[in-house]
Amino acid sequence: MQDSRDGVVYTETIVHSPPEQYAADAPYQLAIIELHAGGRLTARILGKTPEERAHIGDHVTFVEDRNGVAYYRLGFRPNQQ
Repeated sequence: MQDSRDGVVYTETIVHSPPEQYAADAPYQLAIIELHAGGRLTARILGKTPEERAHIGDHVTFVEDRNGVAYYRLGFRPNQQ
């Protein structure tokens, strides 16, 4: 079942030099997610390997919210449907 917080990657980047509180997580992926329910939000994408990272146009699923930061995981790529 699709969550209203699921969406599609609008744009993304890999952070190599993060703020001090996220230094242990680097490198990590940030993305702007275009939500299926409407609107956009900035979120972290879980996954360290290239296969786990999301690309523009990929579908992502909401995982959890940690201290006000939304975390997502790669759902599927359009060519995998």
